Order: sequence, then C-alpha cells, then structure tokens
Amino acid sequence: MQPENSLSAPVRARRMSVAPMLDWTDRHFRYLARQISRHAWLYSEMVHAGAIVHGDEARFLRKNDCENPVALQLGGCEPALLAAASKRVAAWGYDEINLNCGCPSPRVQKGAFGACLMNEVDLVADCLNAMQDAAPECEVTVKHRIGVDRQTEYQTVADFVGTLAEKTACKTFIVHARNAWLDGLSPKENREVPPLKYEYVYRLKREFPALEIIINGGIKTNGEAAAHLEYVDGVMVGREAYHNPMIMAAWDRLFYGSKQPETELGALVEKLYRYMAEQIAAGRGTAVRHMAKHYLGLMHGLPNARRWRRMLSDSSLLSANRPELILEAYSPEAA
Repeated sequence: MQPENSLSAPVRARRMSVAPMLDWTDRHFRYLARQISRHAWLYSEMVHAGAIVHGDEARFLRKNDCENPVALQLGGCEPALLAAASKRVAAWGYDEINLNCGCPSPRVQKGAFGACLMNEVDLVADCLNAMQDAAPECEVTVKHRIGVDRQTEYQTVADFVGTLAEKTACKTFIVHARNAWLDGLSPKENREVPPLKYEYVYRLKREFPALEIIINGGIKTNGEAAAHLEYVDGVMVGREAYHNPMIMAAWDRLFYGSKQPETELGALVEKLYRYMAEQIAAGRGTAVRHMAKHYLGLMHGLPNARRWRRMLSDSSLLSANRPELILEAYSPEAA
C-alpha cells in the first residue's frame, strides 16, 4: 500500500491547486501552502522564458524540496526559447511546466504572449510541442481564458482546446472562466469585470472527456470548490488562497480523502519560524520581510488578526531581520 503522502497518481491529481500569481506565489509562499495542504498542486508565479535562459537561473527556479507536486509557469511565445527554458525547469525538479495563455497585462501584450496567444493557436501548439520535446519528464500544460476581448461564443474556447488536443500531447487545460479584455481594462479589472461563465468550462469537460479540465476564476469557498468538482476534474483557487491561506487546511480531508489531522495554526507558526531562520542563515540575501509578507492572511477572521498583520508589516520591526518576530506576533489565544 502506498503511504498517504506518497506521489502516487491519486495524490498527485490536480483536484485542488493554488493559482500562479505574480509577486505572490514565490517559493516562500509555496512553502507555507505545502505546510497547510500535503496534496494540493502548487504553481509558481509566471516567469518569462528569457529571464531563465539569459538571466539568473537560480533566482527564478530555486524551490524548497517539500514543494512537490509543483509547477513552473512560463511566459513567452518563441518555441525555441520556451524549449530552452523548459529543459532548465525540468532539471530543477518541477513536476509540470505550464504555458501562460491568459495574462492580459500591457507588458505581456507588448511581448505578444499571455492572453494574446489565444488568437495564435497554431503558435501555441508549436510552443507546447517544443516544450514537451525539451522536457519529456515533465507534464506540459496550458492555462488560458475562455476568449479574448468581445469573443463571447463558446466555440472560441472549444476550438482553442480542440486544436491543441489534436496537435499536441497536452492533456491538461486550466481554464479561467472569463474573457481577457486586452484593451480598456486593467489587470485587476480583468479579474473582476468580464463575467464568469463556468458553464463554458463544464461544457469543455463534457465535450472533451479524455482531457483534464481545471476550472479557475472567482472561487472563494470550499463549498464552491466542491460544487465545481461535480462537473470538472479540478479547481484552481487564486487570491482567496493567498489572502486566507487556512482555507487550504481542509483540502486534504475534503478533496483527497486524507485521515490525517488538519494543520494547526500554532504548530504552523513554529514551522514558519524555523523556516525563516534557516533561510536567513543560508546567506542568499533572504530577509524576514520577504517571507512575512506572505503570512499576513494566516489569522484571517481570528481575534488577533489586526495585531498579527500590524507587526508583520511594520517596517521598523522588519528591519531588525529577526525571525522571532513571527513568534512575538502570534498569540495562542487566537488559535
């Protein structure tokens, strides 16, 4: 019998995952998330392929050994460059390499990647094939929207998925159930203004039953996640998992059948203290503030939350670079 926390196929399933979020889902946040859920699939923030190939590889690819199963999300639109980056990603021990076809930011548009790629499905196919050839040991997946600008017909996303399923080995599609508006909306507005069309994602699963279809966008509670799982293979949670990380504490029990006790906040704080001390001692320039910023939502809804947030965001307290700050900010009576 496989141990419960082994990386067997049922445990590795992307039944629940934490979305890639720029400036948020770095290795420090992923360490936190892994202490809360043993089984959830974690995603890095988006990294441009060129930054990996031409820049400081370790800066972008370093991870904690405990993170797996974990995916690295790449941005870019040049098959050769994406292939070169994918080879390096695989060497660092990531389980999955995800191609971003959903980001609508002006910077991404200028580079002609992200959501722009939904209008270039043949190029996306070339990119995915090049990535998979370069990193055969990793799963190569794609994250995308249901359409771009005023494309409102279901057939837009169905054709995108169907073409990639036919022309590539990609079997996992993570679908943000909103359009991406490339003109007239900010990135923040693109996460809120275009209407959610969950039914489009459900229909994709019905029409492409052999594919793994993951739904993303606007999911804020575990009850909502459970409802979506009646229709799709997995649920990806973004901002709620960041701002209220303890929502993940029930995931192993609710969605993976785990019998192990849920993470207790006091024990988690002790782990984070040891992690912070280890990271600082490693001497790579990591500071308390780099880690503490990800912990602000841990006491969401608890009596001591305001004091916790205040202490962990106080520049004068953070400047001392003492990992003990997290212990001082925590009050057991709030657990």
